[in-house]
Amino acid sequence: MPVFWLIPLGLFCIGGCSTESDQPASSAHHARIATLAPHLTELVFAAGAGDKLVGVSAYSDYPAEALELPLIGDAFAVDHEQLAMLNPDLLLAWQGGTPAHVVDELRRFGYNVEVIQIRKLADVADALRRIGELTDSIDDANDVALKYTQSLRAFEQQFADADDVRVFYQVDKRPLYTINDQHYVSELIDVCGGSNVFSDLDGLAPTVSVEAVVERDPEAMFASSDAGYGAFDQWDRWPHIAANRYKNRFLMPADEIGRATPRLLIAAKAVCDALQVARTNRASTWAIE
Repeated sequence: MPVFWLIPLGLFCIGGCSTESDQPASSAHHARIATLAPHLTELVFAAGAGDKLVGVSAYSDYPAEALELPLIGDAFAVDHEQLAMLNPDLLLAWQGGTPAHVVDELRRFGYNVEVIQIRKLADVADALRRIGELTDSIDDANDVALKYTQSLRAFEQQFADADDVRVFYQVDKRPLYTINDQHYVSELIDVCGGSNVFSDLDGLAPTVSVEAVVERDPEAMFASSDAGYGAFDQWDRWPHIAANRYKNRFLMPADEIGRATPRLLIAAKAVCDALQVARTNRASTWAIE
């Protein structure tokens, strides 16, 4: 699977952010739906409307049923011939991922397009409910949204009094960039009692220098599992960084942390478990030092 789809959603406005594309679809119930991003496919299934999907974007691989559906393109281009044959009455687009000109073009061709934006953890529940409204599956969607919200709250309560751990989340190493506090991954770190060392930077996915990371001295480093442990190799040159001294370098499950769906709960557990290990490792190192 291309790394692109494993990068947390909303990091980029590919092709520019929406303008005309922000217009919502109607609230009518729709029976033939196509999605323009893998996480939207997953959200439709999670909302109980998977049986209404007639087409999906490339890399829609969860749940398994999604693999059986026709492909209508990817984040960069739409197969208009295939789309015309499928004749959907609703297209779901990704705010920040589906280029604005693609959404606007689809609307000019007469397609009904709903643009879904997810930046914060709470937006996942909102997206589920909106999809439920659009597909006449509001009861199922509300149930899933409620369980998701309650589970996040439980994590937050569990770690409310945990000792803080300073975290550097490495999205990619070439170029080296991270996330600020407006991104849901930063929220996950907060939920689990950690803090993002670059929370104060401008931009959802700011580039940073190696020197800046060394200066901020994170106590734990996270990266997506698709990168493998080689993601951290460059940091071996700075053994004095707290994360190295404490042996706190962790890989997060790529699909779960990279797609804004109810599976973020799996990512939340991974983050919380890692931070608990990080606290133990830090305490053990302090005892020796």
